[in-house]
Amino acid sequence: MDNFNNYNNDNFGNHNEQKDFQNYNSDTVNEFSYKPENKKSKGRKILTGIIAVLSVVAIGTTSIVGYSLITGTGIGKDDSGSSVQTSNNNKSSADKASSSSSVDRSNLPSIIQLATPSDAMTIPDIVEKVSPSVVGISCMTSSGTVTGTGIIMSSDGYIITNAHVVDGAATISVVLPSSYSDESSESGEDETITAELVGKDSQTDLAVVKIDKTGLTAAEFGTSSEIKVGEVSIVIGNPLGFDLANSVTAGIISATDRTLTIEDRTMNLIQTDASINSGNSGGPLINAYGQVIGITSAKVSSTYGEGLGFAIPIDEATPIIDDLIQHGYVTGRPTLGISGENVTDVYSQYYDIPKGFFVRSVESGSAAEEAGIEVNDIVIGIEGNLIESIEEFNEIKEKYKAGDKITVSVYRDGEIIDKEVTLGEAIDKDDDEDQQQSYDNYDSYRQFFNQYGGY
Repeated sequence: MDNFNNYNNDNFGNHNEQKDFQNYNSDTVNEFSYKPENKKSKGRKILTGIIAVLSVVAIGTTSIVGYSLITGTGIGKDDSGSSVQTSNNNKSSADKASSSSSVDRSNLPSIIQLATPSDAMTIPDIVEKVSPSVVGISCMTSSGTVTGTGIIMSSDGYIITNAHVVDGAATISVVLPSSYSDESSESGEDETITAELVGKDSQTDLAVVKIDKTGLTAAEFGTSSEIKVGEVSIVIGNPLGFDLANSVTAGIISATDRTLTIEDRTMNLIQTDASINSGNSGGPLINAYGQVIGITSAKVSSTYGEGLGFAIPIDEATPIIDDLIQHGYVTGRPTLGISGENVTDVYSQYYDIPKGFFVRSVESGSAAEEAGIEVNDIVIGIEGNLIESIEEFNEIKEKYKAGDKITVSVYRDGEIIDKEVTLGEAIDKDDDEDQQQSYDNYDSYRQFFNQYGGY
């Protein structure tokens, strides 16, 4: 505060001094004074002139040197000894022009070349290596013929494809490349062999079929966990049917771990921008060394849009395939043995019942029957978690294994009842009852609505 007072006092003092100065000026503004001119000596004038000339010369020289430093020019001598001005800028520009002209822009690397490591195979070599292991799959179903692609995984005839390719097939045929045709045959046509279904898993969209033939060229399988975003990816398959068989497309890995939901199933997939169309399903996704790192699924690609290709990582597919070959199904998958229908918001509010899913059927001898779960129960929780749909129920259930004990909460006659269930093992996922089903008859509606006050 003292400093502030001192500061103000000083300023006020300065203000008074300025006021006095103004008063002085106003008093003396009309006065004139006379001072006689001092006469300088003649020698002093000459000295002053010489100093002025020298100053001008010094200033000029300094300016020239400064300009030379800034612009990069210099003063040199030619062969005759005369001074000449040189320019470093000209030399630098010439060097830049020479360097620029030395770049061969006609031979710049392509995106594919930039995406492949230095020790990678060329795409033609990759195609030559993998093509004998890529086959066509043809299935006769009630709705017509379905075609897809398969990968030979063993020389004795085991072939991998997608589950949706062989789903509902009455007969399955494998079309081998022309390289397997009998050398004595002049037709050069692809060989077609009837195949049997070894096993399929709808949850991972994988299936294994087998043909009675040996001496096949098995594909080399790589490791999907080692792939990186941006590296090259190649697809071989039969897009849009066998008229375009053995088509090759290439791109890059767009993502390595995409979690997508396809028909109430959650899948972890590899994303690529290599073209994948209907008919490519079950074919190989290949890396820069000719190794299979994924199994393509056109069903997923068509669901999510153009320019987006997806493949099942080979690391996740391998244990599923091994189970399918050894057991015909995936072991350890949990099941309750029930089917049901989600309770919608409208029905929940109208009938004053909780959301969840209505139990439509209970399989005889299943885990649900042993636990006392009945038809017309509404499942509303699992392991203390409230659920509003069968999809939410399955998402939690899949975290457990067959033989695990869990608590399932059901709504029955206005009460919530907890049931302890020992999960069973799903032998065939196509017959897995823990799925949403639609009502297809009037009796189901009537039985359900009458119980909860309907008409």
